[in-house]
Amino acid sequence: MNQIEVNSYEQLSEQAAKIVESQLQKKKNSVLGLATGSTPVGMYKQLIEKYEKGDISFADVTSFNLDEYAALERTHPQSYFQFMKKHLFDQVDMKPGQIHIPNGTAESLVQECSRYEEDLAVHGPIDLQVLGLGINGHIGFNEPGTSFQSRTHVVDLAESTREANARFFERKEDVPSQAVTMGIESIMKSRKIILLAYGEMKRTAIDRLFYGEVSEEFPASILKEHPDVTVIYG
Repeated sequence: MNQIEVNSYEQLSEQAAKIVESQLQKKKNSVLGLATGSTPVGMYKQLIEKYEKGDISFADVTSFNLDEYAALERTHPQSYFQFMKKHLFDQVDMKPGQIHIPNGTAESLVQECSRYEEDLAVHGPIDLQVLGLGINGHIGFNEPGTSFQSRTHVVDLAESTREANARFFERKEDVPSQAVTMGIESIMKSRKIILLAYGEMKRTAIDRLFYGEVSEEFPASILKEHPDVTVIYG
């Protein structure tokens, strides 16, 4: 597990964007695994700037997002579909047909999970997966106790996760209680992973990741067993 400690959020975003840039320059038709949340926003901004300068292109890229809230329409401003459109997709040359995000309003979420896994199998493995780190150690929406053998599945969101995400909604009650998330086994199939974590609230989680044991009670701990993980933190 490679560790890059930074002194600012700007540095974290720059380091992450450089790794993505290197991946796209090495392989134009890379499959990227993408994350939402506040932490990767700076990275996406940097990538847009690199695209505008002509340093990189997303024209041949295929993307898979980690997760999506259940029961939120894709038109909802807090859906992860809208998040990705705002922070990346609408500002670069991504082709809509190459963008994959779980459908949280599918008639059968179980069938949607199977469909998503099938798409991963067809287009994957993911060349570079971007992850954030929850304060309880979740990656994607894989909460503590999730099996390391899990594939894309429906998850009940932990109270700590809903509280952390409540700032994006008018009321905490508006935060969905479920989500569709790529499973831990699915994430671990990625060829390369970068995990981003910044701020005092993440310090305990980072320490546990680095120094704690591998346990399903702290999902991110499984990353210690992946051959190519870079943690960028500060």
